Amino acid sequence: MIDVALIRARFAAVLFELDERERRLLAAAEARAAGYGGIAAVSEATGLAASTIGRGLRELDEAALLAPGRVRRPGGGCKPRTETDPTLLADLLTLVEPDERGDPMSPLRWTCKSLRHLAAALTGVGTKSVIPWWASC
Repeated sequence: MIDVALIRARFAAVLFELDERERRLLAAAEARAAGYGGIAAVSEATGLAASTIGRGLRELDEAALLAPGRVRRPGGGCKPRTETDPTLLADLLTLVEPDERGDPMSPLRWTCKSLRHLAAALTGVGTKSVIPWWASC
């Protein structure tokens, strides 16, 4: 019998110190150590999807590891907004320039406009709606 409470306790002890890849690998290691039914037990204990744990098991079996400091393989994740909308940076600079503060020779810029006002102004300029990054991938 697999003790889900013990798995949950071990996982909760280090959860906030791990990135998404480390969580996946830890869950996979727990599932492998538990043996038959380990994926289901770890999924129940951690709330991770069984497919995520399976992906972690495959990553444990692979010989090639990711480069140090990488969480995903190259190309993973969202593309930068400036790549998906080439006019975004120019539009943003146009909005910030009249109210910018600081040394004009310095590359640092300050503005009095809030992120909310800049997003609303960008939407009004005709740029794509500026929505949170997690809703646009």
